[in-house]
Amino acid sequence: MNMIIRDAKIIDSTSTFHNQTVDLLIEDGFIAQIGNAIPNNSEIQEITLPNLHLSQGWFDSSVSFGEPGYEERETISNGLMVAAKSGFTAIALQPHSNPVIDNQSQVNFVKNKALGFATELFPIGALTKSSEGKDLAELFDMKNAGAVAFGDFNKTIENANLLKIGLQYTQDFDGLVIAYSQDATIKGNGVVNEGIVSTRLGLKGIPNLSEELQVARNLFLLEYTGGKLHIPTISTAKSVALIREAKAKGLNITCSVAVHHLVLTDAVLEGFDTRYKVTPPLRTETDRQALVEAVLDNTIDLITSDHNPIDIEFKKMEFDNAKNGTIGLESAFGALLSVLPLETVIAKLTSGKNLFSIENHIIEKGAKANLTLFNPEGSTTFSKENILSKSKNSAFLGTLQNGTVYGIYNQKQLILK
Repeated sequence: MNMIIRDAKIIDSTSTFHNQTVDLLIEDGFIAQIGNAIPNNSEIQEITLPNLHLSQGWFDSSVSFGEPGYEERETISNGLMVAAKSGFTAIALQPHSNPVIDNQSQVNFVKNKALGFATELFPIGALTKSSEGKDLAELFDMKNAGAVAFGDFNKTIENANLLKIGLQYTQDFDGLVIAYSQDATIKGNGVVNEGIVSTRLGLKGIPNLSEELQVARNLFLLEYTGGKLHIPTISTAKSVALIREAKAKGLNITCSVAVHHLVLTDAVLEGFDTRYKVTPPLRTETDRQALVEAVLDNTIDLITSDHNPIDIEFKKMEFDNAKNGTIGLESAFGALLSVLPLETVIAKLTSGKNLFSIENHIIEKGAKANLTLFNPEGSTTFSKENILSKSKNSAFLGTLQNGTVYGIYNQKQLILK
């Protein structure tokens, strides 16, 4: 699809056109020309949108769909459409489907289901067989099939020796290990953050210590073994401090934070609404501020929506019994602009591709056109009409969202809302 994108402000700190308003001529999926008043000699389609901004295509490092096995929550086809209309040209798919993505054939299955879509899908393989934490999965085979990292979604590897072996083994092929960090014995039957709110509501609490102990252990293991470790969705100020210290030591450690942990706190739990039941749990304002500061000083490497669709049968129930998780693709950009500067948001939604060995495409002449189109101004209230996912379990319903996502251009396709 050839086109001219008119009067677009480029937000790409790696590009010579950063902060410039220009036209882009796209031919056969590549940026053929960048300049002012590019002539339309072939009468091709022109894209003109209010206050249009362009950045490199956004990447989400933690997305769940459901398929195979839980198609009632979300399918790959609809999920990739949601991602595209939410501004994401690439997503890393979590492995907790049924069956779990723990072998080459399952990696190939989800990759084949994603063929032909504008948003590219990069599978995360389970670190252990069936994500049971007992034996390592077929990591090398999955790497060869296209898995970009290995981790058991929202499950801690309780066996420290198994994680140690995983870190050692993956070094042979430059693999990335993802280590979700929450001590199950300290978490116990907790369902929300342990603190004033949990005490007042009579809900069992999960102390910050449950995360911080595991983060510290995993960092000790990394220091011993070497390799590459990614700790996803950290949620406490102490976790930030531990990772900052590990980076100062020179360890190859990266981490992410979920959008909802940057924007919301456990204060929203007052109504016992299970949309706010997530893992790790929403923490205090002190923790939230520490996370925002860690994004700004680059201790936190990337931001994820941690998109996790849950069908109504498992969400609309008693708080103790409801499943953890919130959808987040549709609301990610607007929520982030309420707490972070635009350039920081764009940086954290694009630079993480390198961590997962996914190619970045700078906005320059001759580069592949991998673009997100958006308007950072204006505000709206996020409502059910804004939800494109099959599941509706959004923690951001009723919140004020800044800016608008128009869509993406990638894989020779333009997808607009």
